[in-house]
Amino acid sequence: MFDGLILLGQGIAHFLTPEGLFNVVWATLLGLAIGILPGLTATMGVALLVTLTYKMAPDQAILTLMCVYLGAIYGGSRTAILLNIPGTPANAAATLDGHPLALQGKAGLAMGLATTSSTLGTLVGIFFLAIIAPMLAEAALKFGSYEFFWLALFGVVISGQMTGSDTPLKGYIAGILGLMVAMIGMETLHAYQRFTFGIPALGGGIDLIPAMVGAFGLAEILSTMKRTAIARIAPVNDRVVPRLREIFQYWKTIIRSGIIGTFVGIIPGVGEDVGAWSSYAAAKKRSKNPELFGRGSQEGLIAAETGDNAVVSASMIPTLTLALPGSAAAAVLIAAMMIHGIRPGPMLMIENAPFLYQVVAMLLLATLANLVFGLSLTRVFIKILSVPRERLMAVIYVLCVVGSFAITQRMFDVYVMLVFGIVGFILREMKYPMAPLVLGIVLGDLLDLNLRRGLALTNGDPTPFFTRPISAAICIVIVLTILMSIPAVSTRVRSLFKRGRGDAPAQG
Repeated sequence: MFDGLILLGQGIAHFLTPEGLFNVVWATLLGLAIGILPGLTATMGVALLVTLTYKMAPDQAILTLMCVYLGAIYGGSRTAILLNIPGTPANAAATLDGHPLALQGKAGLAMGLATTSSTLGTLVGIFFLAIIAPMLAEAALKFGSYEFFWLALFGVVISGQMTGSDTPLKGYIAGILGLMVAMIGMETLHAYQRFTFGIPALGGGIDLIPAMVGAFGLAEILSTMKRTAIARIAPVNDRVVPRLREIFQYWKTIIRSGIIGTFVGIIPGVGEDVGAWSSYAAAKKRSKNPELFGRGSQEGLIAAETGDNAVVSASMIPTLTLALPGSAAAAVLIAAMMIHGIRPGPMLMIENAPFLYQVVAMLLLATLANLVFGLSLTRVFIKILSVPRERLMAVIYVLCVVGSFAITQRMFDVYVMLVFGIVGFILREMKYPMAPLVLGIVLGDLLDLNLRRGLALTNGDPTPFFTRPISAAICIVIVLTILMSIPAVSTRVRSLFKRGRGDAPAQG
């Protein structure tokens, strides 16, 4: 613990330089702008910025990406409150009470509550990141190929289960599509090319960044341009800085939502929107005034914004220790770390232990910047909403093309971006979630490599995948997760559970 505090202090001091503070300021402001503009997501912002940080020092590059990530998730609450349109999917829950507060003439107070609760939620996640990540990294050293195969499969399955909007089946299909894309190219054990169909450019596989830029950038542009409705901006005539009692009278809600967001962040690939909705539902269930939820409840807004921001910092726990992204944006961060020579995973604490605490320092600085800018520049940021959407989308499209081309300077990557953009748009229109697709691409290599490595170690015998204790436990969780997603099974289990508690009606 004492060594951890020393490393954390060194991490904070490492970024308290003119260069570090400058990067915190401009990256946070950019993240806020991305979050405020409907149609620009945090994942899109981080993916586009990766290519612009290619020449930066690794620590400064990750710092800027982290600031954009955190700023975008927080900034989306502005449009949720003022326009009733979530700036990012993570802020959808904030519209339920944020916009009604704005219609009551309390838009400034609503944004102040969102700012402070976002800050507190992030701090809760940071606390657990600093505590849990070192222990999880130490435990992960005991994992072998068998355990990592099941972990990769678990990440795809649980992401599909929790992000499938209509049905988990759509989430599973999206995840399987991602795994199929990851199989394209040269496999690592025997250098054999698979599924290239005679196209030489496919020999190196599908790069994550062009695929992400297409799925989250171009697809979002097409979706945004399809929408034609123009919303009215609610006026901000009241105070923005909330009083302390307005925040801390809901301290139980803040702590509960922070813990829920942290738990959601640890689960691979689930994302901030699930953290927000889970926190909101828990707050409504426990509230003394549940009838106010959806009509301008300050407690509901605080719960939603605490939960989604806690996910951001907590998503770094599996990202850094297991190389399993806790969210779609975290998947881009893994790619960025790889580009800059940083290898997340169980060996991180051995090879580069200070980096974990540098990430904690990055989140602390980004959170402080969000708090300062969020409370002081509210009226300035509202003017961003006046930018014509047609011009903005044209600029974003150019960035998508340039960003896809920049890293490897191949036109093939631009074509990959275009294909994934069109496919992503079609999948969105059919209500398929994007997070499992991206997670499948990220975890496909991990799943494939460890499956074949494990079979190679046992001369083709799959028994250790099911007999080793940790492998067996993860396998059982995966099977139960899939079974519980089947409506008939889920209903039957709930019925048996209620009967066991004596809740079933008496038989006459």
